[in-house]
Amino acid sequence: MTKAVLITGGSRGIGRATARLLGAQGWSVGVNYAQNLAAARETVADVERAGGQALAIAGDVASETDVIAMFDALEQKFGRLDALVNNAGIVAPSSQLADMELARLKRMFDVNVLGAYLCAREAARRMSTARGGAGGVIVNISSAAARLGSPNEYIDYAGSKGAVDTLTIGLAKELGPQGVRVNAVRPGLIDTDIHASGGKPERAAQLGATTPLGRPGSANEVAESIVWLLSDAASYVTGALLDVTGGR
Repeated sequence: MTKAVLITGGSRGIGRATARLLGAQGWSVGVNYAQNLAAARETVADVERAGGQALAIAGDVASETDVIAMFDALEQKFGRLDALVNNAGIVAPSSQLADMELARLKRMFDVNVLGAYLCAREAARRMSTARGGAGGVIVNISSAAARLGSPNEYIDYAGSKGAVDTLTIGLAKELGPQGVRVNAVRPGLIDTDIHASGGKPERAAQLGATTPLGRPGSANEVAESIVWLLSDAASYVTGALLDVTGGR
C-alpha cells in the first residue's frame, strides 16, 4: 500500500528535494508551507511528475491549531500517516547573542523548537501502536550547528537545533516500543536559500570549500539520507544523529 508522509517546510530546499525523491518511490506527500503557495504548488507538481501523489498544506508549525489541521488534512486526503519529516525551520541574520532582540529569539525558538516538538507530538499520537496507530518513522532535521555552536552567526539557531537533537534521542526511546523509529539528519553547509534568508547568500559556497570534501552539499544529497532513514533499509536505526556535512 502507498505510504503517506508529511514534510514540514516542504516547499523549498531540503524539504522539496525529499518530496521529489519520495514521489519517485510512489509515496503520497503532504507538502507543508508557511506562506509561499506558489512554491508549494511547484513541489506538488514535482512529486506528481516523479510518480507520487501530493497535497499542498498551509500551516505555521508554531501554531498548535495549524499543526493539528495539517495532519488532519494529510489523513483526509491519503487515508493514513506513515512518516513525518520534521523539516520546517528558520534562521535570522548573522549576529552575536548580545545584539539579538527578544522578538528574534522568541520566533526562532517558537518555530525551530516548539514547532518541532508539536509536529513530533502529533505524529506520535497518530502513529504509536500504543495509541491505535500502525507505527511509522519520524526524521527530524537538525543541523551541524547543534555541535558547532555557530558563534558570531546564529547561536540561537544552533541552540534550537541542539533541542532537536535531544528531542530525537529521547523520543526514539519513548516510541521504539510503540512501533515508531525516530532519527535526525544534521546537514552541514548545504547550497539552499536558507543562507540568503540569513543575509549570506554565498555562505555555503565560501565555507563549503573549507570542508574535507572541498565543496558545499546539495539539498538532494541530504534528501537521500532522509529517504534512507524513512525506508525499511534503516529498520534497525533509531535514536541516530546522522551528519551530512562533508566531514565538517
